Amino acid sequence: MHDLKPITPLWGTVAQVDNIGGMRISECPDWALASVASRRGKEDAAAAAAAKFLGFDLPDVARCATKEPFAAFWMGPHQWMIEAPHDTHEDLAAQVTAAVGENASVTEQTDGWVRFDLEGPHCHSVLELLCNANTRAMDQGAALRTQLAHLGCFLICRKTGTHFSVIGPRSSAGSLRNALITAVKSAT
Repeated sequence: MHDLKPITPLWGTVAQVDNIGGMRISECPDWALASVASRRGKEDAAAAAAAKFLGFDLPDVARCATKEPFAAFWMGPHQWMIEAPHDTHEDLAAQVTAAVGENASVTEQTDGWVRFDLEGPHCHSVLELLCNANTRAMDQGAALRTQLAHLGCFLICRKTGTHFSVIGPRSSAGSLRNALITAVKSAT
């Protein structure tokens, strides 16, 4: 029998946290992810089924919605990413599939992405060095796709001005962390 041990996107057994100049960069491996794409002609039924499962309506364009234990953010027309704590929703994709049935296509995304949370008073200055998103115009619940350090990422405002999540390709976790650290050092 195999004796496999889980590792984080940064190849650790525990999440990496960096505190630099009053800013905190946290690797957040404890989230399960599943993408949902409504099937053609079943958009309303998919949205209704997802809302029933999540306990809230799927968010509109460039928005994120949250109600414990779930969060969802808009990815594109009739497409969303669903987040939930991994410990209680390891099979999130299967749960969402059961909820939406034939109305949407659901894909397991957990191991394809890395999430870093950036917290502190200099978030805007840091992110201005890395991407062209107007973070100063983003309020809590804003979510968008952008290029961050030349990587296609999602940027979610968790708390206006002081807490953002960066969700990028897991295969580039080290590069993304390095870019965040370098920008924090430059901005603080």
